[in-house]
Amino acid sequence: MDWTAIGVSVRLSVATMAILLLIGIPIAHWTAFSRWRFKFLVEAIVALPLVLPPTVLGFYILVTIGSQSPVGRVYTRLTGGGLPFTFQGLLIASVIYSLPFAVQPFSAAFASVDQRLIEASWSLGVSRGATFRRVVLPLSIRGIVTGMVLSFAHTLGEFGVVLMVGGNLPGATRTVSIAIFDSVQALDYTAASHTSLLLLIVSFAILSVTYALQKSVWAAWPTR
Repeated sequence: MDWTAIGVSVRLSVATMAILLLIGIPIAHWTAFSRWRFKFLVEAIVALPLVLPPTVLGFYILVTIGSQSPVGRVYTRLTGGGLPFTFQGLLIASVIYSLPFAVQPFSAAFASVDQRLIEASWSLGVSRGATFRRVVLPLSIRGIVTGMVLSFAHTLGEFGVVLMVGGNLPGATRTVSIAIFDSVQALDYTAASHTSLLLLIVSFAILSVTYALQKSVWAAWPTR
């Protein structure tokens, strides 16, 4: 079992989850409450990774962050290095690839908050920002946790996008899914089986605990 690859995957999943929590909440807030006529275009862009083949998405990300792109040139001037086939580039790809798995649960949770509670807060002179922090966020905690867990679990099992953008560099961009693929290619089915089983158990445990807590502990959160 390739513990180094597992460590890279866990580090990547945690970093992706943290970034998506920071950028996903503002995006989800906008999609939940905006009345812009063409909002569906933004929602379609956010959801695009759900239907776009990972290799296609990975290719466009690779072109966007490559050394000949504006993003790549700026990054090279600032750091002296490139983004493709690095952990940083892999992180950018993972954030984009897992974006809908965080934003959609966040947005659904925000939209489900009783509008009367929000309007009552406004009528008491509380600003929109403070209302979001004090009313909407606490009542949306289950959706937020669900989005965080889904983005973590989804990143943990990435293959196509990470292979296109990060390659297969041991200790840097070689994730657990790539390690499984390499084991199969080398006809080492024992290693592939053990690593796959570990990934299956971890993913199932994460989702089981999340759904169990949603139906028990957090189910009573809004009424307390």
